[in-house]
Amino acid sequence: MSKQVIVITGASSGFGALTARALAKAGHTVYAGMRATESRNAPAVADAAEFAKENNVDLRSVELDVASDASVVSGIARIIADAGRLDVIIHNAGHMSFGPAEAFTPEQFAELFDINVLSTQRVNRAALPYLRKQGKGLVVWVSSSSSRGGTPPYLSPYFAAKAAMDSLAVSYAGELTRWGIETSIIVPGAFTKGTNHFAHSGSPADTARAAEYNEGPYKGVPEQALQGLAALEPADADAGAVATAIVDVVGKPFGTRPFRVHIDPSEDGAEIVNGVADRVRAELFRRIGLEDLLKPAVGI
Repeated sequence: MSKQVIVITGASSGFGALTARALAKAGHTVYAGMRATESRNAPAVADAAEFAKENNVDLRSVELDVASDASVVSGIARIIADAGRLDVIIHNAGHMSFGPAEAFTPEQFAELFDINVLSTQRVNRAALPYLRKQGKGLVVWVSSSSSRGGTPPYLSPYFAAKAAMDSLAVSYAGELTRWGIETSIIVPGAFTKGTNHFAHSGSPADTARAAEYNEGPYKGVPEQALQGLAALEPADADAGAVATAIVDVVGKPFGTRPFRVHIDPSEDGAEIVNGVADRVRAELFRRIGLEDLLKPAVGI
């Protein structure tokens, strides 16, 4: 395994923090991107520094607010100035919401899309020029089984945003291979334990309209949806398995990394649907004479 310089967004907690630590322990130089490093997330910065010291690994925090163009450009530039290169981009930042779709304002939908989708575009525009110049690199997208698997009610803004991000990842994949840049899409299932994803989820701004659902014919649906998801999850489900999968992908030789990896203990069906969709994509590329875009070019 060659040592990689890696940036991961949304690394203050959850999958991001777990992955940053696992990659650092695997021997990579890892920049844990997070916002508010000198205020709200100062404890997370301190925890990362303590982990690095205790485990003698190269884990560094970097100010990276994915909702800010200026912050992203500054953060990526700092990494390049500090490490001299960047090999792997990991799009992990995201936020969840829970409630009836109609009760969310358009502004709330826009905010969820900004965090879950537009953030990846900000990071790509800041970082990809460096990877393209190197002629080699890897972009990892942390998607969700909700983009194509079972989609229980009351999670619509998050599900829609994750589906959009997954679609963007697929489009980017074919546009980066001739630059020598690989794509791997990681697809976690609904881990209800081990992260703060559900605990910190947003709620509808239109509380009156939400109440019409929750106190009307949809009374009890929120509880049943959450309890049902938790019941589907095996007792031994470990959110750390997502970090392990990412470490495995990063550690594989160039040109051999899988296009998509599912980590879904509940088996909600996304792997089946994605398998069909990815085969259809590959077949279309072959039919239109662009089969070479399915694999990264070497030696650019």
